[in-house]
Amino acid sequence: MTQKIDVFAHVLLPKFYEEMLSIEPKLPDLFPFIQHPHLTHLEKRRLAWDGKTRQIISYVNVNPEDYLEPQRAALLCQAANNELTETVRTNDDMFAAGVAMIPMNNPEAAVQILEQTAKSDELAGVQLFTRALGKSIADPAFHVIFETCARLDLPIWLHPIFDGRKPDNNIIFSWEYELTQAMLQIVQAGLYQKYPDLKIIVHHAGAMVPFFGERIYYILPEAQVADFHKFYVDTAILGNPKALELTIDYFGAEHVLFGTDAPLGIAPSGATQVIAEAIEELPLSKTDKQAIFSANIERMIGKRLL
Repeated sequence: MTQKIDVFAHVLLPKFYEEMLSIEPKLPDLFPFIQHPHLTHLEKRRLAWDGKTRQIISYVNVNPEDYLEPQRAALLCQAANNELTETVRTNDDMFAAGVAMIPMNNPEAAVQILEQTAKSDELAGVQLFTRALGKSIADPAFHVIFETCARLDLPIWLHPIFDGRKPDNNIIFSWEYELTQAMLQIVQAGLYQKYPDLKIIVHHAGAMVPFFGERIYYILPEAQVADFHKFYVDTAILGNPKALELTIDYFGAEHVLFGTDAPLGIAPSGATQVIAEAIEELPLSKTDKQAIFSANIERMIGKRLL
């Protein structure tokens, strides 16, 4: 049986969640998906776990900098990362690693957390979102984050959020647009040119990019076209072998990582089985499938996880 590492699974750990609820009690109404019990209650999550797929866990998009001034945001991010570290350490059969959060309104503290993360045995990288503080993640204000990640060889997990300027955000299509737009902004900001060692993992199979590869090819300059192929992507599109085949054709099997968005997507505990079955259906070699299921992420972070 093929062993698997799920690179994009989510949590909302209880101490961090309790603190965020004390700051904004309306969070469950603002983001209904965070009410999924397996995000917070690990005992329930374990009961639904398949017993073999190890997960790399990151927090759902409840971000301290949206609610707190810079110093308090930094302290809460650090506490959340400590809780994440301890959770991975005490559940290492189920969790392979964690992904740190940083305060985007406190660049100095963010860099310090990134430096700590690079030395951690439990944390594998950092999660960024498509927008922060009302700005594109590719805004010059955030370039220090990309520079630091490149310098530390620290992978970035890129997750979508809604654009607050839009009146018609929806969970079906909006996040895919936001991911695609952020990828374009990262490329057009020249971040891969400035920091060629960047490793960015894009959620939801690279969103719209594989389907519009020819538009990218014919419209953008050659160097930017090449930069689009430098992204890594996960497989979190709830199955869909044909779409995954197109994703692999565009990015290459060496840039595709097994990721499911667990425990979200398909009740009760996510789409792990559906996505694994979709990958197994693809006309790929056994070596390529193993690369997607685990070898690519192990190579990326330089560490055996199975």
